Amino acid sequence: MAEALPVFLDVEASGFGAGSYPIEVGCILPDGRTICCLVRPPADWRHWDQSAEAVHHITREVLMQHGLPIEDVVCRLDEALRGKDVFSDAWGNDYAWISRLYDEAGRVPRFHLRSLRELLSESQAARWHEVKKEVSDELRTTRHRASNDARVLQAAYARLCAEPKPVCSGPQ
Repeated sequence: MAEALPVFLDVEASGFGAGSYPIEVGCILPDGRTICCLVRPPADWRHWDQSAEAVHHITREVLMQHGLPIEDVVCRLDEALRGKDVFSDAWGNDYAWISRLYDEAGRVPRFHLRSLRELLSESQAARWHEVKKEVSDELRTTRHRASNDARVLQAAYARLCAEPKPVCSGPQ
């Protein structure tokens, strides 16, 4: 029986750097089910970067109309991810944004957010970006959205794991 694939998570944000916040959180579970939540920002979350919006195409107005309250997003994530190791390819950014989300809710995540790099060998890490682009092109993920990105991460990881391992012949 094949080993289950890890859970992957991706966060879309209002921008980068100080003041930025999560606007969408998506993850893919080992069975292929996805969870994706738009986040309705609190009134005091004002940072907005037009260049980030140009990438994810989510407007602040869409968030206000269709975003879930932070408490609902946190509850959904904890319910689906409780006790799991969850992997991100942009751990530094995603960790900060997940922390901001949970801090606002006054809670602590019930899952462990970890770096994709922990899963990859040196040779897999060297091929990561190439394989990720191939998978993204094949899946035709035209929308840069959190659940789509999480699906690409999991599929790229699965592809790398399926590649034959180099055979060491030792000294001749």
